[in-house]
Amino acid sequence: MASASLLALLDDIAALMDDVSILTKVAARKAAGVLGDDLAVNAEKVTGVPAERELPVVFAVFKGSLINKCILVPSALLISAVAPWLITPLLIGGGLFLCYEGFEKVWHSLTHRGHQNQPEPSEEEAVERMEKLLEASGTDPVEQERKKINGAIRTDFILSAEIIVITLGVAGDASLAVRAAVLSTIALAMTVGVYGLVAGIVKIDDLGLRWVRRDSAAEGDTVWGTLGRGLLAIAPRFMRLLTFVGTVAMFLVGGGIVVHGVHSVHAVLESLLHMTGMTTGLAHSIAEQVFAGLLGVVLGAIVVLLINTGRRLLPAS
Repeated sequence: MASASLLALLDDIAALMDDVSILTKVAARKAAGVLGDDLAVNAEKVTGVPAERELPVVFAVFKGSLINKCILVPSALLISAVAPWLITPLLIGGGLFLCYEGFEKVWHSLTHRGHQNQPEPSEEEAVERMEKLLEASGTDPVEQERKKINGAIRTDFILSAEIIVITLGVAGDASLAVRAAVLSTIALAMTVGVYGLVAGIVKIDDLGLRWVRRDSAAEGDTVWGTLGRGLLAIAPRFMRLLTFVGTVAMFLVGGGIVVHGVHSVHAVLESLLHMTGMTTGLAHSIAEQVFAGLLGVVLGAIVVLLINTGRRLLPAS
């Protein structure tokens, strides 16, 4: 009897872990858009920080992100237990926010194209420029760093909330134990993954500079020098690519959330796919992603227009 009970318990645990694994993979794919944006935003937050302070700043934001997750995960579990009907509206709201952020980035890029054509300053120039601004304003560098960390943690809270809401939308119908396990796994994995990658990204140029200096000390063209110059050339391009991919993913994920969350929009998509004959296979998947991306752009434009209009009208009222 005891052995049968133990086998039944082990079977239940195995089934639970299997459900957690499947739902975690699905949630990770859906949260990919926020992950790309999270990487780009947090890597950008460290720009202008002296090289020796980059990793301490990343670690400070990492600790703040863990605190954010400790607040958000129990809150999400409470909502799913007390008011599960809120999950879909919150999910759609998160999708609209992703579309808004994505379109705002695109609009900012288009309206500031002239500034983008200027050469980007090197790390030494950026730090020197910041130090001059600090001297002119009389701001304490320690206080300035603290403000930068607090701003990054606030941004992380918004992005983390989007990840948790997306995950809750995937695991909302599962048992409480499965929801808790999936949310905790995604929260921890995303936090460690994002800030581990951010730490690596912000040190790419430092590693390249070190190898170039090593090459100069050797008074010859070595493999290290070639690799170092390659890293220095790749670093800014990689950041731009990361920002671009993150923005595209925000439209895809945000639009996809709205497509699957609003029945009438999903019905329109299915009707279009049926009329074009793309009902199955790779063509169906590609068409669905294209529709979600275009919808994300349109929704983002509408939200940006509404917010900008509201900002103009509020001061006048």
